[in-house]
Amino acid sequence: PRLVIVDEPTAGLDPAERNRLLDLLSDIGEDTVVILSTHILDEVEKICPRLAILLNGRVVAAGDQKALVDELSGRIWRKAVPRAEAVELRRSLHVLTTRYEAGRAIVHVLAESSPGEGFEAFGGDLHDVYFAMIAAGGESAE
Repeated sequence: PRLVIVDEPTAGLDPAERNRLLDLLSDIGEDTVVILSTHILDEVEKICPRLAILLNGRVVAAGDQKALVDELSGRIWRKAVPRAEAVELRRSLHVLTTRYEAGRAIVHVLAESSPGEGFEAFGGDLHDVYFAMIAAGGESAE
């Protein structure tokens, strides 16, 4: 076919089968348009060079994955903090995401300049793009 549409294709798959299916979709995508509907951004990052983000039934962002991430260049800052401090940062900064690694919270903040001591510039990723679009659309980011 010239078009393949899949909706949440890896739901319920173990990690090995998930990887095999994503590899297959990536291979198919070389010659066929593959529309992947998913909430798992890691899957999108792995196999989709172009994407669209839908919010309330509207396309709020579309284009080349790298270009969408690059649009946030210079405006994403990150810092590792204790969990309690992450809660405080949400009150005062535009926190896009909080990810947890080794018991510490890694906060990603959207700001035109450094939001404070200890923050480092971060190039951003698809998660940052997604949560920036949701925040711009007025929905809760987390």
